[in-house]
Amino acid sequence: MSNDTFVIAEQMDGVIAEISYEMVGKAKELAASFGGQTIAVVLGSGISPDVFASDSTLYVDDPNLAQFNPEAYGKVIEALVKDKSPRLVIFGWTATGMDLAAWLSARMGKPCVAYARDLCIENGSLVVSSQVYGGKMLAEVTPEGDTAIVACVVGSFPADAGRGSTPATKIESPVSFDGLKTKFVEAIKPAGGDVDITAQDKLVSIGRGIGGKENIELAEELAEKLGAVVSASRPVVDAGWLPRTRQVGKSGLKVKPKLYLMLGISGAPEHLEGMKSADLIIAVNTDKKAPIFNVAHYGATADLFEVAEAMLDLL
Repeated sequence: MSNDTFVIAEQMDGVIAEISYEMVGKAKELAASFGGQTIAVVLGSGISPDVFASDSTLYVDDPNLAQFNPEAYGKVIEALVKDKSPRLVIFGWTATGMDLAAWLSARMGKPCVAYARDLCIENGSLVVSSQVYGGKMLAEVTPEGDTAIVACVVGSFPADAGRGSTPATKIESPVSFDGLKTKFVEAIKPAGGDVDITAQDKLVSIGRGIGGKENIELAEELAEKLGAVVSASRPVVDAGWLPRTRQVGKSGLKVKPKLYLMLGISGAPEHLEGMKSADLIIAVNTDKKAPIFNVAHYGATADLFEVAEAMLDLL
């Protein structure tokens, strides 16, 4: 076993995901305590991954890895981990990480901690702070054994610490892709909508607390007065009250407006992933323990309808 830390980077169409830089920056901090190196691991085809501040970057270049295939990616990562025996393997708690982290844990019999918000070294042991109960509590976990697998929530660490220009070492796939049961067929991207919420400076975002489709008119009126656009959390979209092009979050769109006003959104990790980088976050929710108040700059534990009506009067 080595004291190295593997960071499983993510890319789509050759573009490295922000979570990858976040994880590399945190891994460098941990590697200093472990006494090992930070190794970024990139899987793909025909891309340029010389973008990390890691000690080294391993790039597995193969046409079978051009598009994400959980079976193919999992086999490659498992082979690399068995060969290099890192002390820690870090994934993002993303659609990709959800497919791979627990699978690798089961395959190798190693502990896996998901929803991680922080990692540190205490008395030589790794301690992971993990979200539980939808982010309302943090549990501190010390994984047992010589190798741990951790999946981190997007936005938990600064991304700039992981940016750099470490030359990547290109290697061939350590496994054969013959006999794969899973095949990539097509990437279906969201259809265009009447509004691109990713380009907006101001968003009024509504959640389950809005109650029903008939109440969206109030949010739209408030947004109009603010010069904003209405967006939503997943439950609103799943209910059919707004189109999917208005959805913010892991399975929707990532936004970074100057103002993000939230009405009736509790702040599940999947939603936070899509809006946590907003310049100014204001939350209105009746539940004072809602996790959204952990990231909001301003908040009100009040009835969203009363607050919206009061704001309209003032405006």
